[in-house]
Amino acid sequence: MSANAFVVNTSGAEDELAAENVALRAQLELYGRDINKTVRSLGGAIERLEIAHHQALLSLAKAAEFKDGDTGEHIVRIGVLSEHLGRLLGLDATFCEMLRYAAPMHDVGKIGIPDSILKKPGKLSEQEWDEMKRHPEYGARILSGSGVALFDLAAEIALHHHEKFDGSGYPRGLRGTEIPISGRVVALIDFFDALTMKRCYRDALSDDEALSMIKEGAGSHFDPELVNLLIANADDFIALREQINRGDVAVGNTSA
Repeated sequence: MSANAFVVNTSGAEDELAAENVALRAQLELYGRDINKTVRSLGGAIERLEIAHHQALLSLAKAAEFKDGDTGEHIVRIGVLSEHLGRLLGLDATFCEMLRYAAPMHDVGKIGIPDSILKKPGKLSEQEWDEMKRHPEYGARILSGSGVALFDLAAEIALHHHEKFDGSGYPRGLRGTEIPISGRVVALIDFFDALTMKRCYRDALSDDEALSMIKEGAGSHFDPELVNLLIANADDFIALREQINRGDVAVGNTSA
C-alpha cells in the first residue's frame, strides 16, 4: 500500500474553520456596534436622569426659599462655595460636584416649620425654639428614601448642618468627625454666607467681621481644618461669592 494513502487531506477542514472565524469576527463586530449604541443610549438617559435629579432638588430649595425668605443667590452660593471648599480639602471630585447640588437643600426642612415661628420678628420662646430645631430632621425625612445618591447626600446635609464640632449642636449632639464631612462643610459655608447677607432683622456683617467670628468658632462650632482653609483662601471665596451675586455663576455651571 502506498504511503500516500495515509496522508489526510485537511484543506477542506481548514477552509471551514477560516469561514467560521470570519463569521465569528463579523458577529463580534455586530455585537460591539450594538453594545456601543446601547452605552450611548444609556449614557444619554443617565445624563437626562441626573439633570432631572438636579432640577428636583433645586425646586425643593426654591420652595424652602419662599418659605424662609432667603434669596435665590443664597442657595446658589451655598452650593458653589461648598463645592469649592470640598475641592480645597481634597475630597473626591464627583463628591464635590454632588455637594454643589445637595448643599442648597440644607434648610428644606423649614417647610415644616409654622410661619408664626419661622418669620417671628422677636426672640423665640423655648417651645418655639424646640420646634425650630426640628427642621433638620424634617429635611432629612423629606429627602430620604429615594435610593438616589444625590438625594441621600442632601438628606445627610439637612440632618447634620446644625451639629457643632464640640458636640453642642443639634439634633443629635454629634462631635468632631462623628459629623459627616458634608455637614461640617455646609455648616461653615452657611454661617459665612448668612453673616454677610442682609436679613430682615439685621444688616449684613463685613467680610472681616464674619471671618473673625468664624476664627473664634474653630474647634467649637466648626471643624478647625475647614476654618483654616476658608481663612487662607478667603479672597477666593469672596470673589466667587461676588461672581454669583452678579449672575456670572449658576448652580448648574460646574466650571467655577
